[in-house]
Amino acid sequence: MRRGPAGGARALTLEEEAAAARACTLCAAALPLGPNPVFRVGEAARLLIISQAPSSRVHVTGLPWNDASGERLRGWLGIDRATFDDGARVAIVPVGLCYPGRLPRGGDAPPRPECAPLWHPRLIPPMRQLRLTLLVGAHAVRAVLGRRAAARLGETVRNQAGLRARGLAVLPHPSWRTKVWADARPWFGQEVLPGLREAVARALAG
Repeated sequence: MRRGPAGGARALTLEEEAAAARACTLCAAALPLGPNPVFRVGEAARLLIISQAPSSRVHVTGLPWNDASGERLRGWLGIDRATFDDGARVAIVPVGLCYPGRLPRGGDAPPRPECAPLWHPRLIPPMRQLRLTLLVGAHAVRAVLGRRAAARLGETVRNQAGLRARGLAVLPHPSWRTKVWADARPWFGQEVLPGLREAVARALAG
């Protein structure tokens, strides 16, 4: 909150909240590459993608999903790079806004737990034109659905009709490992992706 002209408190605008998030250093001591929040918000956005955290490549470039996983995600959604990068229509707010580093045995570390509770309530509610919120990966599903999610992510991905009615959709994280997962589950390409592409197209239309 900030003080208004008459001394009363006023809510920050989305632009002001975004500027505050980009300047955040809350987790600096725990981030091996330092803080560099990568996200995108817009008051007119129709599709919100909540993912886990930026990759090291995204950390360097500062562009959301600017990596091989992003290419796979855009293919799943059936949209091109220009549409995906259109901030007036597509917002991206990860569970962790900064690259969290690597695990000792390989793979990216989980998103910092301090991040979503601080920034999601400030960045997401002002986007009042959202038609569809896409949860990408187990961390995003747990952050948003909590105990309402199935024990296994695959169950939530396959049985999400009820979520779709609430303006939600779920995908696994599109890492290279997911290709093996998807190849073993033909229902993902045959049942889930066609419906998801239709929902994305409807959300972005108009």
